[in-house]
Amino acid sequence: MAAGQTPEGAGGAGPGEAGGPMVRRILLGSQLRRLREARGITREEAGYSIRASESKISRMELGRVGFKPRDVADLLTLYGVTDDADREPLLSLAHTSSVAGWWHSYNDVLPGWFQTYVGLEAAASGIAAYELQFVHGLLQSEDYAHAVVVSGHRGVLPTAEVDRRVALRMERQKLLLSENAPDLHCVLDESALRRAYGGRAVMTEQLRLLEEFSERPHVTLQVVPFARGGHGAESGAFTVLRFAQRELADIVYLEQLTSALYLDKKDEVRQYLRVFGRLTEFAASPEETRTLLRDLRQQL
Repeated sequence: MAAGQTPEGAGGAGPGEAGGPMVRRILLGSQLRRLREARGITREEAGYSIRASESKISRMELGRVGFKPRDVADLLTLYGVTDDADREPLLSLAHTSSVAGWWHSYNDVLPGWFQTYVGLEAAASGIAAYELQFVHGLLQSEDYAHAVVVSGHRGVLPTAEVDRRVALRMERQKLLLSENAPDLHCVLDESALRRAYGGRAVMTEQLRLLEEFSERPHVTLQVVPFARGGHGAESGAFTVLRFAQRELADIVYLEQLTSALYLDKKDEVRQYLRVFGRLTEFAASPEETRTLLRDLRQQL
């Protein structure tokens, strides 16, 4: 499915807001982990101090749960951080990391495992994405998004829920129009453009929109034409998220049917970046891609 098909979120703080709550949680969690390890304290001992389980401490350190300022204050005391000047920045992070992300008002149609991706995407400074079956979600037209949602849940979702999922995706797209828009480099397999979701009129508009997006200064769009044969991305669709904050590692996002994988080990991320680099060399250039998009439109 990849990030192109899954329903996306909206609401609360606007798309593109730098350093959103997800990033603040990750930053705070990583700092708490470093402090704990420096004192030689186990997760079990840390959990006991705040009346929580070892797994709760693990989730906190990974930034996957919200933080109660009281818990953070108790942990800082346990870790020997007693000076107000040292405690205040971390306590401030605890307060602001609990603010609901802009997607939370759509929790009813947003899978919990995808909320993490939306939060990270909203805070990313760079996005590198490869898509096979769908146009990437950030680049979809409204009618195309509607056709994709319906095709994936044919006869299952009521009309009202389909509409909400499409609205979510359109809200997510505002990220590319914001002041803090990330640099998006998207490589599409030609199959994503040949697969006619919604029919001729829908695909014509989608191809026109892709051409329009490709001319934006922070968007680089390339297509891998069928005529160039096979290529090295045998792993399928993937997205690499990069962040301006040095404390945050690059993350590879791999979507599955009912869950997702988030890879942040340097060796794994490096392999995906290497594959993406080969794809960009193999694919049509951005200028050739615009010509290809126009040709495909004329063929419809």
